[in-house]
Amino acid sequence: MGGEADEMMDQPDHATMTDPAKTDMKRGSGVSLWRQIAETLEEEIASGARAAGARLPVEAELADRFGVNRHTVRRALGVLAERGLIEATAGRGTFVKEAPLRYPIGPRTRFSEIVSAGGREPFGRFLGSKVEPACAEAARELRVAEGTLVLRIDSIHEADGVPISMGTAWFPHARCQDLDLIYAATGSLTRALSTLGIADYRRWETRVSARAADDRERDMLSLASGRSVMVVERIDVDVTGTPLQWGRSSFAADRVQLIIKP
Repeated sequence: MGGEADEMMDQPDHATMTDPAKTDMKRGSGVSLWRQIAETLEEEIASGARAAGARLPVEAELADRFGVNRHTVRRALGVLAERGLIEATAGRGTFVKEAPLRYPIGPRTRFSEIVSAGGREPFGRFLGSKVEPACAEAARELRVAEGTLVLRIDSIHEADGVPISMGTAWFPHARCQDLDLIYAATGSLTRALSTLGIADYRRWETRVSARAADDRERDMLSLASGRSVMVVERIDVDVTGTPLQWGRSSFAADRVQLIIKP
């Protein structure tokens, strides 16, 4: 009875059903149409016919190919997403999921260099900034007096247009005036700091934890409900050992593989 009910719910429009060239589904086989679609697409991904990073046809095109309605296609895509085979990104479409980005964390950690080394195109997108008095936590991490002016920068980092992480960083304002403007123009923190005469910096400390993504993280990182983020807190210092940046970023947990290096 359940299989028959599934079959009835999966019925396409009559016009679609009467065109045998548009369907390779085995109706009445006891296997729901959405499951057949999911298995077909999974086989195409496994065989390499749909390569990692490739964009899938839109729902309407898939519905036309398989001779079903969009609800049936949507259910099949939902199953593949749950299995970690595909991923929908707001405004871009649905893609075959790429292998997690290897993200080494060591004395010299640079997002742009890491992403480029993985064969992807990096970009840091400026979200906003604010000059504010250092709270007790920021003052402790940057080793300044509480209330000292600090520059807060909010940003999101992408690889091939896919959001990887989002976060906030604080810098001593007296030393990093206009850093936000330069970063917004270049999309690279390293280049922005270099413009201010800070040619190099290194990672002093990294702290990693994990939790469920909140509403804002799900929206900004295009994460499905129930997904997790890895929270990476960092302190970077200049060549003299003076704190230059304290930041906290949320990484899409299934898009990166953090590798801690000595």
